[in-house]
Amino acid sequence: MSFFEQFLESKLRNLYILQIFLGEFMKEILSEIGRLNHIAIAVPNIQKASSIWENALGANISSTQSLPEHGVKIVFIESPNTKVELLEPLNKQSPISKFLERNPNGGMHHMCYEVSNLENAIEKLIAAGVKILGDGIPKIGAHGNPVIFLNPGDFSGTLIELEEIKSN
Repeated sequence: MSFFEQFLESKLRNLYILQIFLGEFMKEILSEIGRLNHIAIAVPNIQKASSIWENALGANISSTQSLPEHGVKIVFIESPNTKVELLEPLNKQSPISKFLERNPNGGMHHMCYEVSNLENAIEKLIAAGVKILGDGIPKIGAHGNPVIFLNPGDFSGTLIELEEIKSN
């Protein structure tokens, strides 16, 4: 093999290694969405809604939690591949109260996806022109992790929650 062929082979090998490295690096930066964590359903009465899920479907229901900073009380319904979160407003100022005014029987409120790095996701969303609701600063959600909500107008009318889940 000539010097030139050896040199070229060496450079191609280095480019291939760089491509693999950059591919994984770019995947981490550009692909923020993870698995579906839960689907949230707004309900006018969390006890009544929990009871029907438990009695009719045999669902495993968590204990009720109050989240005053979000204006809701919640329960989680566990399933093998995701969770359903039932939301009841704590007061009239809750965003869920406004939702229930338009949907008195309740209904799907939002979908929550996991991300490994919420700050990176926020940067990417802002660069893409997506509006983050509220003040844009992550709040602590029901699982004790930082969360943000995204403008439904940017996602075909669907409210999206992103929750940071650190991998172990």
